[in-house]
Amino acid sequence: MKIPQLEILPAIDVKDGRAVRLVQGELSATSTYGLPVEVASDFVSQGANWIHLVDLDAAFGTGSNFDLIKEVISSVDIKVELSGGIRDDASLERALATGCNRVNLGTAAIENPEWTAKVISQYGEKIAVGLDVRGHTLATRGWTESGGDLFEMIAKLDAAGCSRYIVTDVSKDGTLAGPNLELLREVCAVTKAPIVASGGIAVLQDLIELRAMTGIGIEGAIVGKAIYSGAFTVAQALEVASK
Repeated sequence: MKIPQLEILPAIDVKDGRAVRLVQGELSATSTYGLPVEVASDFVSQGANWIHLVDLDAAFGTGSNFDLIKEVISSVDIKVELSGGIRDDASLERALATGCNRVNLGTAAIENPEWTAKVISQYGEKIAVGLDVRGHTLATRGWTESGGDLFEMIAKLDAAGCSRYIVTDVSKDGTLAGPNLELLREVCAVTKAPIVASGGIAVLQDLIELRAMTGIGIEGAIVGKAIYSGAFTVAQALEVASK
C-alpha cells in the first residue's frame, strides 16, 4: 500500500518585524533570521506548498505584526496557516481577511470552548486548533499557564467537529531533540481528525518516521529550527516527505 505524502509546513515566527525562532516558547531565547517576506520567498523557491506563519507579538499580547503578516501572505502564491493572538470574532475575521487558508486557534480554543465550537461550525476547514502540551497537560497563554487535560479537550473539540489539530510538545519546541512520537500516537488513537506534528523535528529521519505515521492520522509536520539551523533544507524535507 502506498504511504500518503506528509505535508511539510516550514514555519515563520514573526517578532518585532523579523523572522525569529524561540526555544521552548521563551522570548528570552530568541534567534533572528531576517525579513519574513524574504524567508517566505526562499521557502516558495524551494517548492513549499504551505507556510506556518505565527505573529509572536500577538500571541504573547505584546503587540502586532498584522500589516507585515498581510504582506507576507500576499507575497506568496502558496497556502498559509496563520497563528497568534486569534481570540475572538474580531481577531478571527481580521486573520481570515488576510487571505490565509486556515487559522490556528491556541489559547482561545482551550479557554473558550463555546466560542471555538461556534467558529468551527461557521468556518469548518479554515479552523485548526493548536494543542500545546506538557506531558498530557495543555499549555496556554504563550505556554505560561496550564489549560487542563489534553484528551478531555480533544473529546470536546471532536464533538464540535474540529477539522484538524496541531500538536506541539512544548518541551521539545526549538530544541532539535526529536518529535514526541509517543504523544502523537496517543492523540491519533483518540481522534479521527488529521494531526499536524510540531516541535522537536531535528533531522530528516524524524520526517521519515512521521511519514510512516500518515496511515494513523499524521497529516503534516511544522518544521522551524531544523531549517534555520541548516540541519536540512525545505527542498530536502519535501523530497523525504513525498517518497
